[in-house]
Amino acid sequence: MKPKSQGTIAPVLIAGSVILFAGFAIRASFGVFQIPIATEFGWLRSEFSFAIAIQNLFWGIGTPIFGAIADKYGDRKAVIAGALCYAAGLVLSSYAVTPAQHQMLEMLVGFGIAGTGFGVILSVIGRAASDENRSIALGIGTAAGSAGQVVGPVAADMLMRIMPWQSVFIVFAVCILAVLLLLPMLRSPAAPNSGAPEPIGAALKRAFADPSYALIFLGFFSCGYQLAFITAHFPAFIAEICGPIAHNGVLSAMGITTTSALGALAIAVIGLANVAGTLAAGWLGQKYSRRYLLAGIYTARTIVATIFIALPITPASVLIFSAIMGTLWLATVPLTSGLVAHIYGLKYMGTLYGLVFFSHQLGGFLGVWLGGSMYDLYGDYTVVWWVGVGVGAFSALVHLGVDERPVSGRTPPAQGAAA
Repeated sequence: MKPKSQGTIAPVLIAGSVILFAGFAIRASFGVFQIPIATEFGWLRSEFSFAIAIQNLFWGIGTPIFGAIADKYGDRKAVIAGALCYAAGLVLSSYAVTPAQHQMLEMLVGFGIAGTGFGVILSVIGRAASDENRSIALGIGTAAGSAGQVVGPVAADMLMRIMPWQSVFIVFAVCILAVLLLLPMLRSPAAPNSGAPEPIGAALKRAFADPSYALIFLGFFSCGYQLAFITAHFPAFIAEICGPIAHNGVLSAMGITTTSALGALAIAVIGLANVAGTLAAGWLGQKYSRRYLLAGIYTARTIVATIFIALPITPASVLIFSAIMGTLWLATVPLTSGLVAHIYGLKYMGTLYGLVFFSHQLGGFLGVWLGGSMYDLYGDYTVVWWVGVGVGAFSALVHLGVDERPVSGRTPPAQGAAA
């Protein structure tokens, strides 16, 4: 089995990484569109925010659905369906002129992200990798998505300087369809089975009966809340509240002369730092307890966010926060997906991780929607930041209760008590 894994992991990892890169480059750019679209049509901030919130929600709803499609019918069919949904959503959104139209079409975009995102692609990578290399392989795939976050917002900002935002959506649709050329490389061996194959219903029942699965589900909620809120609202937050940058020589030398450009740069810095953070998390996940690593990441996020919002917001504090938060950004993904694979096995990893990821996207929906609603109500994002601090601390505590042992090898509680 090991030689087979070593022979398949390279093309699978390359193809999967490129697909994640493209999908996340586009997804990470939506915050850059918020002010131009809202300004053009005279929308409230909450109206476009709600569209992005719906995108996050349907990304979450779609992840277990596309994971189940991949588990039952094949990974590549799931990716094709996802890319088609993604492109259709982008093209149709370019013609939308009302908030309701954008909000409805973001359902398609959300499904598209699900079909080309972590739930499907990390499952393929996980099955192709050997046991000893699975954590770092998942980290590399996740880091590729992070690298897309570096490129996406900056590319969107540059493209909007030479074409309307509608045309940028069309360009992005072409890009996501182009990744389908890599599908021949996206092959991985079937997950190994011992004995009779376990039906998916039995696997789900076994996971739902395990308290650790509920804890992982609950713990992933804050990750989605924090990431989606910052992705969608951080550029606008910086543009409105950040101190002056006119006399910052370093930024001026980089061509960053406006707070809107600083906002795009901040998202890119988060993505760049996260490349290192996810690779480090994948490597550490091979050597140390994943639950303690996750608890540490959520604790660090809580501390960093508290300090950032408690101090004056300046260009320097924005970039420092972006760099530190970036190292913690998607570092939770290889650890969480690796935890699901380790505890519940690889056969139905797409479905089981997809359900856990739904919690992540419920948090994402709340973070984006609450950000827009609280801004319209109070004129700032203060309440939303503090909610993020609270849920981050909650996730740090929740992960301490996870039992990392594979469920198939555990002694039933009653038998253990009798012994």
